[in-house]
Amino acid sequence: MKHRNRILPVVALIAASMTSVGALAFSGGSAAAAPPKALPPAYTCSGGDFQTGTFVPIPSGTYGSLWIKGACQTEPGAVITVVGNVTVQPHAVFDAQTFPSTITVGGDITTGTGSLLGLGCLPDPPGHTTGHPCTDPKTGQPSETAGSSNITVDGNISASQPDLVLLNGITVGRSVSVRGSKGTANVHQRTTSIPWAIKNTTIGGDLTVSDATPDWFGLLLNHVAGNVTLTNIQITDGLPPANDPAPTVIVASNTVGKNLACSGIGPNFWNGFPFEPNIVSGVASGQCQTP
Repeated sequence: MKHRNRILPVVALIAASMTSVGALAFSGGSAAAAPPKALPPAYTCSGGDFQTGTFVPIPSGTYGSLWIKGACQTEPGAVITVVGNVTVQPHAVFDAQTFPSTITVGGDITTGTGSLLGLGCLPDPPGHTTGHPCTDPKTGQPSETAGSSNITVDGNISASQPDLVLLNGITVGRSVSVRGSKGTANVHQRTTSIPWAIKNTTIGGDLTVSDATPDWFGLLLNHVAGNVTLTNIQITDGLPPANDPAPTVIVASNTVGKNLACSGIGPNFWNGFPFEPNIVSGVASGQCQTP
């Protein structure tokens, strides 16, 4: 579905004939067009250095589109409206998961190769430790009392060959697709990388994750209206060792409106928590088949 990047002009056809004394007459009535409303300007964020933790702040505002070309981070408490799309260019960083913010995206979010996408922070939900606490700007430390983000994407989220994807407690109107990733090649990269997670998120369409090699992946406490398809998610650096029982991929406590299909996941995989399985309205198949 295409999302409008402009507001169409309203065209009013006004024609009237005089039927009584004092009425205004319009003869030869022609179309009168109101001038089109201008879109808000696009906003481009560039600069910064993710390796040194140097981020360029994204301020509050209403933007026609948002382009992420550097290491960019939403300001604490920012209120951002993007009428159109958000584009995270290759190797750029969009960090909206550190500080609480309110973000509304009318279109899609797309990311390029080697990008980092982090959306949403929230305290642990009752009875779970699956939250992602926001950072208190006063202390610089994550805190359960630092608030929550309110992030809504009306369209799709599509990540192609990203280095990191974090979706924490957000709402996506349509579908989420994550295809491919760089992975972690050695012990140092493993210890300094960030685990992938899609948690406490509501998705109005389908969720697809395929051909990904993160150091860890958790799909937890989500509500997905459509299908969930997980294919070829592998931890490829050999850590943890093959005899380590610790899971490297966890798919648990999700509510799926249609089907849940899992294949090629490993080397260690948990399908559901004890007494907290995935709830699937359709068919759960492959490695996610209900025991």
